[in-house]
Parts: sequence; structure tokens; C-alpha cells
Amino acid sequence: MERMIMAVDPGREKCGIAVVHEQQGVLQHEVVPTVRLAPVVEELLVKYQLSKIVLGDGTSSREAKGKLEQLLVNGEGVAVILVDERHSTDQARKRYWREHPPTGFMRLIPVTMQVPPKPVDDYVAVILAERYLGEI
Repeated sequence: MERMIMAVDPGREKCGIAVVHEQQGVLQHEVVPTVRLAPVVEELLVKYQLSKIVLGDGTSSREAKGKLEQLLVNGEGVAVILVDERHSTDQARKRYWREHPPTGFMRLIPVTMQVPPKPVDDYVAVILAERYLGEI
């Protein structure tokens, strides 16, 4: 059976969200303001017919878990599963640079010394989903 999961990297001001399919890979990922987390997640749950969310266990996870568990799918609450998010930000930066290599003179500077030009919380969410799918 093929599996698909939504993952959330919760934060105080912004959250990363990703929908990852076991075979097809990343179907969608984005960074949203934390105040918009619940409605965006609810929309994606319906769009992809999901009933489970993987949530990073770091910053703001307790608050986010409470809010997300209150969402309903087919009249039932959403299952929220905590996943270890240690080192996920570093992995997300590496993935960002793999997908968006620097150009011009910036390619001469090692990416380990550069900061991505945009938040990578959505890439963190992708990594959390992949960790979960690798464990089950």
C-alpha cells in the first residue's frame, strides 16, 4: 500500500508544511505564518484526503499539536504524530542548496558559509515526513 503523509515544522512566527508521497515524492511544500497554520492544514487534509499529520517535536510543538488535533476529517479528529527534528534544519539547508545551487560569483563560496535567501521550514517539513515514512 502506498503511503502519503503531511508534515509540519512548527514555529513561533512561521511553519513549514509538506505533503510527501512514498512513491511520487514531494507533492507540495510551503512556509506559512503560524496564525494561518490551522486553515492551511485543514485545506490540504481535504485536498489530499489525509487523516494523519507528522509534527516536529521542537519549538512550539505542544501548541501546534493541540491546535491540529482539533481539526476534523470526516467528523473525526486528526492523528498528530511527533517526530524527532534534531538536525533537520541543517539537512534542510543542504537540500535547499542541492535544489537551488548558487550562481554567479556566489558559487565560489561554499554553501556551508551561505544562508539560503528564504526560510527553509518547508524543507524541514519534507525531511520530517521522510523520517516518518522511513520508520513505518
